[in-house]
Amino acid sequence: MATQAPPLQARYGTTRFYTVMAWIMSLVIVAGFSLNLAMGRSTFAVPAAYHIHAVIFMSWIGLYLAQHMTMARGAIGLHRSLGRLAYLLVPAMVVAGSVVMVVVARRTGGPFFFDVNEFLISNVATLWCFAGLALWSLSRRRYTGWHRRLMLVAMAILTGPGLGRLLPLPLMIPNAWTITVALTFIWPVIGMIADKRRDGHVHPAYIWGTAIYAGTFLASMLLANSPLGYAITEWVIAGTPGAERPMEAFLPPGFAM
Repeated sequence: MATQAPPLQARYGTTRFYTVMAWIMSLVIVAGFSLNLAMGRSTFAVPAAYHIHAVIFMSWIGLYLAQHMTMARGAIGLHRSLGRLAYLLVPAMVVAGSVVMVVVARRTGGPFFFDVNEFLISNVATLWCFAGLALWSLSRRRYTGWHRRLMLVAMAILTGPGLGRLLPLPLMIPNAWTITVALTFIWPVIGMIADKRRDGHVHPAYIWGTAIYAGTFLASMLLANSPLGYAITEWVIAGTPGAERPMEAFLPPGFAM
């Protein structure tokens, strides 16, 4: 006896929640950078590495939103075609992001409200964690439950810079970096709550993805604050303007919010 093919919603699951989350996370990132620019904290007069980094990472945000919009509209073929771009963008993000973090550390020592060692080492480690989770998500693209949840956790990592620019981080010294990263976990937690309310249990993709992210962050902080971490940081910034500021977070003389 012939059977009807299951409808798209049954095959791919509801996408409304993930589409809304994609827009919120993306807007947080854009809002943070836009606020910094509007308040004169940022400038376009920076080395090329900054601009290359910005173009590549904003391209990722555009792709991330496009992927959710194509799924929401049932354009599965277009979704799959666009998804191939991720295999190029993710490695490019790792390279551009790692390079710009070194450039920033050498140029200014990073934002004054972060320890230089934490900014450099933990930042690079969480970026690589993003890449690992994103590529894992892509490898599980046939399993929608895993694919979109792992990608949400990966995207959560990228919201850190946006969230940080919206927070009064100078008032959070000496824990500004830890607070910024901790807040990014709000996105997978929201996903877990949604799973629990909708399905009665939390999908293992959230548990694994969040645990890997948390473990990476904790390991990076242990390394950053170890003798080896200090040695690596000092080696990277030696002989540059970044070495002229204190290793620890500090308030510049005369600073006012």
